[in-house]
This record gives sequence, C-alpha cells and structure tokens, in this order.
Amino acid sequence: FTFAVEEINRNPHILPNVSLGYEFHNFIYSHWRILENPFLLVTGQHEIPNYTCKKENKCAAVLTENPWATSAQIGPLLKLYKFPQVYIGSFDPTLSESGQYPLLHQVAQKDSFLAFAMVSLMLHFHWTWVGLLTTEGHKGLQFLSDVRTEMDRNRVCVAFVKIVSSITVSYFSAMQKYDILTAETSSVNVVVIYYDTDSLNDVSYNIVQNLVTWKVWMTNSQWQAVLDGKNFILDSFHGVLVFSHHYEEISGFKNYVQEATPFKYPDDTYLFMYWYKNFHCSFSESDCALENCTPNASLAWLPPNHFDTAMNDRSYNIYNGVYAVAHALHAMLFAEEQGPSMRNRQMKMFSPWQLNPFLKNTQFSNSAGDQVNLNDRRKLDSEYDILNFWNFPEGLRLKVKVGTFSSHALHGQKMTLSEDMIEWSTGVTESPLSVCSQSCSPGFRKSPQEGKAACCFDCIPCADSEITNETDMEQCVKCLGHQYANTQRNQCLHKTVTFLAYEDPLGKALAGTALSLTALTTAVLGLFVKHQHTAIVKANNRTLSYTLLISLLSCFLCSLLFIGQPNTATCILQQTIFAVAFTVAVSTVLAKTITVVLAFKITAPGKRMRRLLVSGTPNFIIPICSLIQLTLYAVWMGTNPPYIDTDAHSEHGHIIIVCNKGSLTAFYCVLGYLGSLALLSFTVAFLARNLPDTFNEAKFLTFSMLVFCSVWVTFLPVYHSSKGKVMVAMEVFSILASAAGLLGCIFVPKCYIILLRPERNSLTGIKNNILSVRKEPSYH
Repeated sequence: FTFAVEEINRNPHILPNVSLGYEFHNFIYSHWRILENPFLLVTGQHEIPNYTCKKENKCAAVLTENPWATSAQIGPLLKLYKFPQVYIGSFDPTLSESGQYPLLHQVAQKDSFLAFAMVSLMLHFHWTWVGLLTTEGHKGLQFLSDVRTEMDRNRVCVAFVKIVSSITVSYFSAMQKYDILTAETSSVNVVVIYYDTDSLNDVSYNIVQNLVTWKVWMTNSQWQAVLDGKNFILDSFHGVLVFSHHYEEISGFKNYVQEATPFKYPDDTYLFMYWYKNFHCSFSESDCALENCTPNASLAWLPPNHFDTAMNDRSYNIYNGVYAVAHALHAMLFAEEQGPSMRNRQMKMFSPWQLNPFLKNTQFSNSAGDQVNLNDRRKLDSEYDILNFWNFPEGLRLKVKVGTFSSHALHGQKMTLSEDMIEWSTGVTESPLSVCSQSCSPGFRKSPQEGKAACCFDCIPCADSEITNETDMEQCVKCLGHQYANTQRNQCLHKTVTFLAYEDPLGKALAGTALSLTALTTAVLGLFVKHQHTAIVKANNRTLSYTLLISLLSCFLCSLLFIGQPNTATCILQQTIFAVAFTVAVSTVLAKTITVVLAFKITAPGKRMRRLLVSGTPNFIIPICSLIQLTLYAVWMGTNPPYIDTDAHSEHGHIIIVCNKGSLTAFYCVLGYLGSLALLSFTVAFLARNLPDTFNEAKFLTFSMLVFCSVWVTFLPVYHSSKGKVMVAMEVFSILASAAGLLGCIFVPKCYIILLRPERNSLTGIKNNILSVRKEPSYH
C-alpha cells in the first residue's frame, strides 16, 4: 500500500501537483463495535449519528478487504453516506450481483474458471477420487457447487465433502477433539481445499495437528501455510499445489521492501514492533526508541516463514486498488479542469460521492503491463499460475511456478505443466494415485459397486467374442461374425476357415476306418462270389446277399463325402447316397428276413406261400422301399435342398464350412423312414429267431437290426448337442458304425464257416447237423 502511494506521488503523469495521503483503520470483529471505525472514517466520531467532525481531511475512498459478513454490515453505512468503497479481497460475485452495494468496486480478477482449472489438473494426473474441504460461507459453497458440477461432468468422483465453520474449528481445535480428516478420508490421496479469508489458520492448524503428510493438497490463491516451526520433514503442506492469479512482477517492489526500516518510516508502528521482534532490538528508557538492533538489518534477511518479500495476490490487489483510486481522482480532476475556470486555479473541495462514477469506469494498465478494470461486467476471466511449495530446513520455503492455466487458450492447450519440477508431499516420490478402484485394463469392463460412487467399480472379464481395447470401458464390444476375441480379450482377430479335412487327426481316423471297412466288405463280397455254389452262400437267397454287400460298400464309401472341403455337389451327394444306400441295405435285410419266414411257412406244394417264395416276391421289397425313399428325397431336393453353410460359433477362432441340411423336416423324414424299415426288419427277424434250420440267419438279422437301431437312436441326441466338425464326425461315425454292425452281425458268422469250418459247408456236414438236431430231447 505505501509502496503504491509513494510511487504515485513520484509520478508526474498521475495527479500532478497533488499528493496522496492515507490513514489506517481496523474493523473490530464484534457485533457491538463493528461500526465504530467506519463512523470514525466517514464522520470523524462514532457517538452522535449524522454529525460530522471532519471538515478538511476527508478521505476520498476506502479500501477494504473484509469478508462478506463484515461487508454486509458496514456496506449499508457507506452506502448511506455514498462513500466509495474499493474492495481488494478475492472477487465475490455476490457483492456485484445483489445490487445492494452499488458503490462497491472490486479490484480482483474473477475466479470463474478456478474449478475448471483444478479439475483439469485432476484429469492430467488421472485423479478420480478426490476429497473436498471448504470453508463455510457463500463463496465456499459456491465453489463447492462449481467444482462438483465440473467433476461430475468429467467423471471425477467426490470422495468426501467437509464444510468447515470458522467458529467451530477455532473452538474445537483448541479442545483437540474435532478432526476434519477422519477415517472416512484416509483412503483419499488428493484433497482440494478452498480457503476464504475468514478461516485460513483454523483449517491449517487442524491439518498440522493431525500430521497429515501423505496427502496432495490443491488449493486456491487465498492459501497461507502455517509458517511457524522448523520441522520441514513432517510438514503437512510440503508440496502443496496452489492456483494463484497470474500477474507480472512489479518492478522496484523488492528493493522497496529491502530498504523499508522503522528508522525510514518512524510512524509505522507495525514495522517498529516487527523490527523489535525479529532483529533482537531493545527499547531505550528515555523515548522507547529502538536500539542495539542487528546492524544493517533488512526484511530481505528473514526467511519466508517470517516475511515473504515476493508480491502475492493480496499485495497485487492492494497495489492495483491504490492505483485505481488515483486514476479515478485524476480523471475527476481532469474533468473539472475542462469545465468552467476555477477561481485562482485552486482545487476545490469535493464530496466523496463525486468519485463514484469515475471509479466505476476506471480502466488502466499498471506498471507491469496488466490490465485493471473495476467494471465487473468488463472484467476478463483470470489466468492462473500453478505454484508448488517446497520446504527446507529451519522453516525455509520456496515457491516454484510449475505450470499455467489459461481459459482463453485452445482446447487441449489450456494447461501447461512441468511434472519434473513438482515436489510431491512428504514420503511420495512420484505422481501419486487417487482412485477408488484401479483402472480396468483392456479385456475387462467396469461393473459399478452397489451403493457407491461411479468411480468405485469391479473389473469383469469380457465374455467370449467380446473385447475392450481401452482402459475403464463400461461395455464390451462384440466382434464381428468373421472375427473372434484373442485370449486377452483386447483385440478382434480374423477367424481361420476350416472344415473336417483329411489332414486332421479326426479326419484321418474316420477316412482310414471307412477305407478299411470298404476293403473288408470287398473281401467278403469276393469270398462269397468265390464260394457262390456252396450251401451257406445259396441259403437265404444269394442275390440278396450280394445286394446287401454292395449297398454296405456304398455306405462306407458314402462316408468319405463328408470329409474334405464341402461344395454344393458333395453336399447333395452325401444325402443322396446315404439315403439310397441305407434304404437298399435295410430293405435287403427285410427281404432276407421275409425269405426266412416264407421258407419255414411252406408245408405243402401248391400252397400260396410256396408260390410267393418261388416267384421271387421278396426281391420286390427292395425296389418298392427304395422308390418310397426316393420320393421323399425328391420332395426334399425340390423344397429346400442341402447347401454350403458356415459355422462361426462352434470353435473359437475358426469359421467351419459345413453342409447345411436345408430342410431338417425332410432330413428327419428320411431318417424316420429308415428307422421304420429297420424296426420292421427287427420285428420280423425277432419273431423268426427260433425257426430250426442249419443256415437260419434270423438270429443274426435280429441282432444286426438291434445294432443298427441302437446306433441311430443314439445318434439323434448326440447330433443335436454337437457343433461344427464334431457334428460332421458324429454323422460319419454313425454311418460307419451302423453299416459295420450289419456287416459284422450278418456276414462274419458265414465267413467263419466258409474259412474255418468248411466241413459244415458240405452236404455231409448238413446231414450230420440235421441228425444231431433231431436227436436232441424235447423239453416241451
């Protein structure tokens, strides 16, 4: 304040031939005496209302830094006397917007972007779990509302909110029973403190008393550290980050502070007492003058915890406030000079209210080049310097600028920060984390925890064929049909096209089995052709045996169509040969069974049964049954024939090329018809199983049909539960198993007699067998 006054008085361009004077008044914080000094200021006394003792030395304006509660009480008094009031505290929108204080002019810059600036720093360091500690009062509540809105918009969660009353803190801190930071706040590593001018020391005292040294504190420019004590290691505010209004350095101020002494300013009682306390002075007994002080002492010698020579926000506002009044006076006097000529060119006395319109429109550039505007509507939003406080032994502190924030910069460039210059809180060596839950890495999604903030969540792995390729994604993204998720679930890969190939182990096994059974069937057919004139081959219709063997040969070869890369031709041929070959095989078994029954039903020549047998009636069963199957097959092919299809879901990472059956109804009709023929053959063979004859094969036919039906009854549920290549392999296995059952049950006993028991395949053997049968005792 005195630096600005002296600088103005030396400046010939501002208030030439006029010297500024000043007087100090303390506002007593008491409901009964708070108006005492304002009355002294405006009237010269405080006992008789509306009576003015001051006539010559009236003040032109008053500079105040009172909190809102005090301003609300002294404001009406100053308004009543139309006394100009220049407010040098932090900008308070309530004082401007309410309309109750039209004669109050604010010097400080607006803090509209303070909340946004702090949240930008949170986002830079990925702090999503932050506590809020604010002082009680309308500015603290307004900041709380602004910062919570900004945090919600950027998905930063509020871990806790503490609203501290100045009176409450002061009382309970002395009693040491009130803790601002409790167990609720222990998990939070970053805390935002918003200080108003009322209760700085109270909150700081409470934090220091708890020795909270692991927190990262973010605060506004009103912050003042607790500067007492020398224990720098356990200092709670080591590494605090302060958002201070940006301003250029005022030239000459540091030199002025260094040269300021009580001997140079003997009327400054504050400087007098300060010198006595810090420079080991004593008082003379005669006139109480200072003596025996440290030679050539200077305020610059003192450490920052005793006196900081650097200009801060409050000093800057005071400096600009004094200049604002000077510029307003200069403009008012200049306007009077432009009016009617003054008598004897002497300055006329003026009333303080005349200064108000000039103060309202005051706008100037200070000595540092910064713009100062007292019109609240034309004020620019402030820019911030991000300051980091370092602590050193013996209470020394260093204020380091580590970054800036400008609301006027382009998006993404509003904040600049030098992370390597930041000194974090005690015990923290790198950028700390402050999160409720650790981030979900790619491959996981966030699942909110019930009853907790949005920043508290569990990480759930993505399901199959779903991925997340960024951290903290809320939903997994499903891969396209031709893609699949890798093991980490963070990338979609293209699926490999595959099918039941001959190169696969399963394909090799099935193909080998099919070829082996084909060779075996060919060998049996050759054996029967070679021994076609023997009794066992002639028995039960030699032609039907050849037909059955050829159909079984077709069944075994048919299975090879299911292996290898499918195409339209193979898809149709699979079902064609399968349906026809098995229909012929089963109808042949039925014909052989009926032949056996007819043979034992012939009791006399001329009977109709004999005519049926001699005429070859059983041989017509095969074409009739096949014709019915071909009719069903024709309907199938005409409506919805088989086609090539892809299965992208059965095997992870593969697209399987398969033959789609087309019409499942037609497919099951074909199978159902085969099942009906098999069941009919099984029934007839079962009824003829005990007919006596040397080469009666009814028992073998019964057992072969039992195997056949068992295979296909088992096939249906397994086929439905299988997918992809396994489903195709299951179909091939069923074909091979059922055909092998027919081959083994019907022809293996005959091959055994032909190869190993040839004596039973001759006329003599037949007669001996008949005699032995007749000699067997009867148990009926």
